[in-house]
Amino acid sequence: MNDTDGGSRLRDKTYITRLIGQFGPLIGLLFVWGLFALLMGGDFIRWDNQRLMLLQTAVVGTAALGATIIIISGGIDLSVGSTIALGTVVIALLLKAGFPPILAAFGGVGAGMLCGAAVGAMVIGHVGRVAALIGGGLIVLWTIGPLGTVPALLAGLAGAGAIAALNEFFIKRVPIAPFIVTLGMWGGLRGLAKGLGNNQPVYPDSATWLTDLMANTSGGLGAIVAPGVWILLVVALLMAGMLRYTRFGRHIYAIGSNEQTARLCGVRIGRSKMLIYIIGIGCAGLAALLQFSYLSMGDPTTAEGYELRVIAAVVIGGASLSGGEGSIRGTMVGALIMTVVDNGCTRLGLDNWVQEIVTGGIIVAAVALDQLRHRRPTGRITTEKIHLT
Repeated sequence: MNDTDGGSRLRDKTYITRLIGQFGPLIGLLFVWGLFALLMGGDFIRWDNQRLMLLQTAVVGTAALGATIIIISGGIDLSVGSTIALGTVVIALLLKAGFPPILAAFGGVGAGMLCGAAVGAMVIGHVGRVAALIGGGLIVLWTIGPLGTVPALLAGLAGAGAIAALNEFFIKRVPIAPFIVTLGMWGGLRGLAKGLGNNQPVYPDSATWLTDLMANTSGGLGAIVAPGVWILLVVALLMAGMLRYTRFGRHIYAIGSNEQTARLCGVRIGRSKMLIYIIGIGCAGLAALLQFSYLSMGDPTTAEGYELRVIAAVVIGGASLSGGEGSIRGTMVGALIMTVVDNGCTRLGLDNWVQEIVTGGIIVAAVALDQLRHRRPTGRITTEKIHLT
């Protein structure tokens, strides 16, 4: 076999691999949807059911958009469900305290972004700053009763400053793996949500427009699908544009592909990772707003197990857990696949354990396909590749 034949085979294999990466999730979605349509007919394909599936995708899909950029950068987020639960409680508490709905909504999203800032700070090594923030807050809580508001705030600031100074002098930076950080946040944020809600759901005193985001309205675009679905689509377009057309988007891919090379090329790794986690987990805060609208209350126990669903949507959509690859389009398709499987199994009357087995199988198959796409050719093809270069 000559070099020309070897090069042609290699190019053909690369082309096929690229096609699988781009259209594989979409083909999978069409196959799953077609299978359930064939099994159930009109009951599955009617528009009301399609609209329901889009609505069911909104919460997980919105959180998965943020998880996409985190996974592309080589990170992971295991705190999605806890962040959503905390966000719903924060929104309910703000409404109960008399804040306008728009401020309550910003409070829920802001809680997610604050959690992202804490995760990002610990990932890049600023553990002391997070410890100072938490320590200062605890001092305020402990002293505000006996000392009053102003002295408690001063004591909190003094305590936070002392913790930060000790960290900078003795420890400086201590980077922690994203898996460990978000695993700790998974438990910590869930506990914080339960503490704020006094271990029970928080009900606002009156209904607001926030509870209508996940319901179809009588006119306008809301008559087609619920406003929450439009929010998902708008965020998806913004995130896709960011990844494709901005320097920050290119930096996300560069960090995930090879962090050291990205640093040598001038990418500010620390600042970029902070922004990645603030935006990524901020999307979980936005998902909390949609979840609150769906529940009409703040529930510290909601969204349990969403971590698996979110990561599954990203991976099924073609993202690599090793970083450097992924797309918003793929994540949207992955989230829809998860919803179609759940909806179809439910309408077939299958038990939850069957759905969980099917979901697990899809995840394993998606990861296996990812490994096949990245497996380097061996033997004669490798030798020919070397000759060609």
